[in-house]
Amino acid sequence: MTHIVAGNKAPDFSLKDSNGRDYSLSALLEKGPVVAAFFKVSCPVCQFTFPFLERLHERYGKSATFLGISQDDAKATTKFTNEYGVKFPMPMDESGKNYPASNAYGLTNVPTVFLIEPDGTVSLVGLGFDKKGLEQIAASLAERQHIALAALFRPDERIPDHKPG
Repeated sequence: MTHIVAGNKAPDFSLKDSNGRDYSLSALLEKGPVVAAFFKVSCPVCQFTFPFLERLHERYGKSATFLGISQDDAKATTKFTNEYGVKFPMPMDESGKNYPASNAYGLTNVPTVFLIEPDGTVSLVGLGFDKKGLEQIAASLAERQHIALAALFRPDERIPDHKPG
């Protein structure tokens, strides 16, 4: 769960990745929308969700910044990134720092995915694996790029509508 819903302003955050690069939400929003996906590496629903987020990133990464916000340390996050083929940035909201971004968003479950507009307004919140929510993000980003919407899920994949986090 989260206390942030569509229409709310997204709390700002500034987090670093394993290379020390800083990711400030306010700076990223100056370039366009942000897809922020909070996760924990040991979460099976996160493991299921992130390859689909990477598909979104591959197709629509020109129209939004994608971030995987890890609640784990650099070593575990890097292993997750490699294992699940994620190529977008993965800054860490570490437990040793009391999860400042996760707490600002009031998160109690992961994965939680937010589509944040350039003005800082949250336009979509997906809790757990949310097939419809991911398809809505794809449609929104395709429209911004003025390109045809491509199917996110293949016909041969058996994808549930929802998996709680």
